[in-house]
Amino acid sequence: EMEILEYVTQGLINKEIAKKLGISQQTVKNHMTSILKKLNVKDRTQAAVVALRRGWVRIDDTEEE
Repeated sequence: EMEILEYVTQGLINKEIAKKLGISQQTVKNHMTSILKKLNVKDRTQAAVVALRRGWVRIDDTEEE
């Protein structure tokens, strides 16, 4: 879930995340649902903000490799 959250902070959509991780889009969607519930947020933008504010992902880490 943390890896998915990192990709979310980079602005990737589920299809792109799935391709990078070699998993299905449905698996990404399931993880996103879990992430949103755990963080008590309504959307992926709010989840990204929480991750950045809590220091789970740094801005430097979000640059495309």
